[in-house]
Amino acid sequence: MTNVDAAKFVRLDIWLWAARFFKTRSLAKQAIDGGKIDLNDVSGKPSKPVHVGDVLRIVRGDERFEITVTALAEQRGPATVAQQLYQETAASQLAREAQREQQRLAGKGYLRPPSRPDKRSRRLIRRFKDTTD
Repeated sequence: MTNVDAAKFVRLDIWLWAARFFKTRSLAKQAIDGGKIDLNDVSGKPSKPVHVGDVLRIVRGDERFEITVTALAEQRGPATVAQQLYQETAASQLAREAQREQQRLAGKGYLRPPSRPDKRSRRLIRRFKDTTD
């Protein structure tokens, strides 16, 4: 593969997009500007260079990742190739599993309706939501 490990460094926003942490480069840029991404314990700019061996901390919604960069890519490829670009730490994996289990248990008492609400029910729900605000 010519694009993987072709360069000595890649821009942070491009690498996050190519590794499939974000759907678009602009979303990656917003996350970096919002302080959701730390590269080697320092927040930076989207143009910051990423090298093999760098440590990234990524906050995406409720998920938190701590990864080590194992390869570089400037183009977005299949998910199997993207997963080879980084190695997630064991502590990060355990923390995400624990959080996922906690969320699953917290929603255990919630009973989903058997089907989607019909037109009349949707109107009643909308009317109820408008009165509670």
